[in-house]
Amino acid sequence: MSAFNKTINFGLALLLNLAFASTLFASEWDHARLQLEQPQTITVYRDANCQCCHKWIEHLEIHQFEVIDIISNDMSKIKEKLGVSNMMASCHTAVVNDYVIEGHVPADDIKQLLLDKPAHIKGLSVPQMPVGTPGMEMGLRKDHFIVFSFDDDTQYQLFNAYQTNAENNYLPLNHAE
Repeated sequence: MSAFNKTINFGLALLLNLAFASTLFASEWDHARLQLEQPQTITVYRDANCQCCHKWIEHLEIHQFEVIDIISNDMSKIKEKLGVSNMMASCHTAVVNDYVIEGHVPADDIKQLLLDKPAHIKGLSVPQMPVGTPGMEMGLRKDHFIVFSFDDDTQYQLFNAYQTNAENNYLPLNHAE
C-alpha cells in the first residue's frame, strides 16, 4: 500500500471516529419531552463576548424556537426594564410570548410554560450559571439546579428542579409527559 493510500485510509478512519465520538457526546438536552404545534419566536438579549449564551441559543433552535439574537452592551438595563431582579439574574435574558426567560432555562420548561399559559407567571429563571445546564455543559460535572417562576411582585416559586441519577443524567422533578 502506498504512502498516499495509507494517509487517505488514516484520514477516513479519523473522520469516522470523530463522527462516532460526536454522537456519543451530543447533549442530553437535545432530546425533547414536549413538542409545540409550531415554532415559536424568542428574542434573546446577550453580551457579544458570552459563549454560553450562543450555546443556549443553539439549544433553543434544536427545540423549535426561531431565535432573534440581539447583542447588548447594557444587559443590566434590559433586565431592569423586563423586571428581572438581581436574585434571579444570569447572563442572558429572553422574551417569548410576553414571558421573560432568564438564564439557562431548559427548552422543555419554556415549552411547558407556553403550553400551560399561566397568567400569574411573568417568567422563568435559572439564576447564576449552573454547570451542566443547556449551554453550560462542561464534561461530566453537572450541578443540581432549580428553574424558578417569578411574577410582577418578585415572588418566586419552584417551576422545576433537576438532579442527576446514578448514570449522571439529569432527571426533572416535574416531568410532564
